[in-house]
Amino acid sequence: MTVSATAPLKHAGSLFSFALDTARASVRRPFQLREFLQQAWFVASVTIIPTALVAIPFGAVIALQVGGLIKQFGAQAFTGSAAVLAVVREASPIATALLIAGAGGSAICADLGARKIREELDAMMVLGIDPIQRLVVPRVLATMLVAFFLNGFVSVVGVMGGYVFNVVLQDGTPGSYIASFTALAHLPDLWQGQAKALVFGFIAAVVASYKGMNAGGGPKGVGDAVNQSVVITFMLLFVANFSMTAIYFQLVPPKGA
Repeated sequence: MTVSATAPLKHAGSLFSFALDTARASVRRPFQLREFLQQAWFVASVTIIPTALVAIPFGAVIALQVGGLIKQFGAQAFTGSAAVLAVVREASPIATALLIAGAGGSAICADLGARKIREELDAMMVLGIDPIQRLVVPRVLATMLVAFFLNGFVSVVGVMGGYVFNVVLQDGTPGSYIASFTALAHLPDLWQGQAKALVFGFIAAVVASYKGMNAGGGPKGVGDAVNQSVVITFMLLFVANFSMTAIYFQLVPPKGA
């Protein structure tokens, strides 16, 4: 079996075209409100517990690493601000995206892949129903909504966990930790983190839907599609994170610069 050298470019173009079709279908009527609410609850139910289990140690590890580094420079007064920047601007959106892609995205891919091999998608097209508008758009919007709120949850829990571990294990001062929040961080950092969560949720849902709707080869093909969707999503997330961070630093200079 020979593999064409242009096959990756073809798949990348198909994925980009699928994302554009999804964006266009999202403003088309009628909007599937019931499906949207069901999918939002479904994605939240499969991601909330892993998020809760990851958020506290995630914030604690960042606080310990940042606190130890700041202490070496003798700038303990900025520990709280540095921890907030690390959690809110970078760590929280990435952690949320990985959980959304690993739990919610794999579930979406498996669901649409099962519909594909049962030929339900073909039957919908025969009946004149657009599968993208009927199935993909509610899942994409629901994933973006859940990612937005999960990112806020991870940010709050991460900062609280960092506060506890800094005060208990690193002999930090509670008042100093809280008072330094605004020394380096400012409100646009929070909005950037929330914007990242929306974009990452969109990427995870679109990749999962694309791989699920193009699955083939029976149950094994669905399993392969799930694995591929998670790997592709992780790669795209880190590229998108780098791009958004670079653009943000050009538009919003660091505080005090």
